[in-house]
Amino acid sequence: MALGGAGGGGHVRGRRRARKRPLSEINVTPLVDVMLVLLIIFMISAPLLTVGVPVELPKTEASAVETNNEPLSVSIDRDGRIFVGDSETPYDSLAQRLAESADGNGAATERAVFIRADGRAPYQAVARVMARLSATGFTKLNLITDTAAGAPAPVPQTPPVEAPAEG
Repeated sequence: MALGGAGGGGHVRGRRRARKRPLSEINVTPLVDVMLVLLIIFMISAPLLTVGVPVELPKTEASAVETNNEPLSVSIDRDGRIFVGDSETPYDSLAQRLAESADGNGAATERAVFIRADGRAPYQAVARVMARLSATGFTKLNLITDTAAGAPAPVPQTPPVEAPAEG
């Protein structure tokens, strides 16, 4: 009986050749690079996704309005021109244009309408737009404003106390 020694190309018992295993680690560096590029793209494009009519909204202490579906947007610039979305619309065809842009279903007047008016827009233009929309059946009208930075919180109103009647 012969024992295999260390020399001579024999197979050594207990020692196996190392197998090549698949690499099971994920290199996250390319993933981080892609995510940073996407973050920059969204940071640049997000402000551009808002309604395109430049208006300077008045500052108020009101809080944000919660809504379930996409509202319709009417903008009034400082010259009193009316825009539905991004396109200028004459006052006479305002209600028709809003109804067309609302899905075309029968519940178009049930959708919320956001009215964005420039703070220097004539009050008459804003009042006329709101009156026209209300008269044509739009009931959910919302005036959009900016919140004032550093403005004090609104003081809750208490109901007036009636003085006791004398006599």
